[in-house]
Amino acid sequence: MLDYIANAYFSMEIALQSNIPTYSGGLGVLAGDTLKSMADQEIPTIGVSLIYHKGYFKQTIDSTGKQKEAPVKWDPKKFFTQIPNKVTVTIEGVEVTVGAWMYLLQGVTGHVVPVVFLDTNLPENKGFYKTLTDSLYGGDSRYRLAQEIVLGIGGVKMLESIGCTKATGLSTYHMNEGHAALLTLALLQRAHWGSSISISEDDHIDLEDACVFTTHTPVPAGHDVFPKALVTKVLGKEFSSFLEKHGIMEKSGLNMTKLAIHFSGFINGVAKRHAEVSRKMFPNVDICAITNGVHVPTWTCPSIAKLFDKYIPDWKLDNNYLRYACELPLKELKKAHEAAKAELIKVVKAKTGKVLSPNVFTIGFARRAATYKRADLLFEDYSKLIKTAATFPIQIVYAGKAHPADEGGKALIKNVIGASKKLANKVKVVYIENYDMDLGRILTSGVDIWLNNPIKPLEASGTSGMKAALNGVPNLSTLDGWWVEGCVEGVTGWEIEDREDGMSSTKQDLKKERSKTAEVLYSKLENTILPLYYKQNDSYCKIMRNSISLNASYFNTQRMVGQYSYLAY
Repeated sequence: MLDYIANAYFSMEIALQSNIPTYSGGLGVLAGDTLKSMADQEIPTIGVSLIYHKGYFKQTIDSTGKQKEAPVKWDPKKFFTQIPNKVTVTIEGVEVTVGAWMYLLQGVTGHVVPVVFLDTNLPENKGFYKTLTDSLYGGDSRYRLAQEIVLGIGGVKMLESIGCTKATGLSTYHMNEGHAALLTLALLQRAHWGSSISISEDDHIDLEDACVFTTHTPVPAGHDVFPKALVTKVLGKEFSSFLEKHGIMEKSGLNMTKLAIHFSGFINGVAKRHAEVSRKMFPNVDICAITNGVHVPTWTCPSIAKLFDKYIPDWKLDNNYLRYACELPLKELKKAHEAAKAELIKVVKAKTGKVLSPNVFTIGFARRAATYKRADLLFEDYSKLIKTAATFPIQIVYAGKAHPADEGGKALIKNVIGASKKLANKVKVVYIENYDMDLGRILTSGVDIWLNNPIKPLEASGTSGMKAALNGVPNLSTLDGWWVEGCVEGVTGWEIEDREDGMSSTKQDLKKERSKTAEVLYSKLENTILPLYYKQNDSYCKIMRNSISLNASYFNTQRMVGQYSYLAY
């Protein structure tokens, strides 16, 4: 059915475009960018994910800052082709039928990478089992584990059904996070057990040559762990016994990251710092670092792309050429950024009714609303912020969704909305609903600086800052994630010095350090960044240019998938 395929890339979410709601945020966007670069570089790969008929969720924020969620209405038939192939997986002893949709992702050279989206919303299925591909990150642990059976086991079976097997060249199964870890059991069953599951002492269970695993989560709570009783009920007694026998199922339950690690020959974190943290979490495991990137053609705004076309031919084919951005004329870079900022101002007015000024320094902060990301840190001291803005005017644009079950994240959104009201006559603050790919491109190109202030070392990577750098927007961030590698102080952006440690500090310690970090943030803005922007704008523009030349030329998925091809595949 398909041409030669060597690699299968499994991810719980894959972002292809804004109006295909098969993603929630950074993990899905990274997956989509990875597959796009695979297509650009003609790497024979197929993607596997779930369809999500109700998407993640549609976000609305009321006047008090309360987030409300609703299903996303969309029609897969407008984007995908439904294929006739069907397979079955066993969930709670029930045979569940899995169908699939296909999307053909075309690269810059015309090479195509197919992406398969699995679907259980079929006439053959009833009740609970029919809903398993409705919502991304929805439901309880039972729902999530059942979804991961569909993704991992159903995904392997579907690939076989459409002709992607070892016999036809498929040699590598890449798990993007632990959600797909059950694919290892499907591979074992196929290779060693056949139709029944044998757990004899003679079983050879080495899958290291076939499995690659990328972990994105630097905190233990972020890894899926399912209770033993639930695993036995949902996955089945035979699989459960096998996992226990080989020491993979622990008393605390089945840790999907540990399952993926157990059978993978290549394991990586998504930044150098993140790999260091992961090695501490999983001692005696060889975890290397392949730092994330972004897909350059997707995230470059039109005005900057036009500038690249003029001065850096073939930048889409070879992202390394972006290093020559150091020679871009400052006047033309300023003009391109002004066009991007005008587009942002237009979108803000259309979505919020608020009017921003093209002449005011604009701070951007947009990402998943999670407590460790500290979206409200900028409002730690209202008087200090107001004082700074009285000398150097600022305006701030926010966006981002909180997971429906994350009350802490929802509280952050409320805090930002509350701050916008308190600062109404001093500092203009806007919060845009429904952060998606299109809005992400507009925000990361239209603001004057990209703010990121997570508690260290809880940011695994942080690719939104890479998108900003690509568009000539400098970063202001704590040294975490990719910024540890990308920050050259005063050259590509600025560091927010921060002594907080989210892995070992107590809540009381974190609270004490928060105000100190905020003070550093205010000082960096008032004494360094804002004077440079308003009084020495050419010098500021040189930093914009450096962010493209030094950061965008490296922190891209073209370089990233090249490393995967060389090191892992």
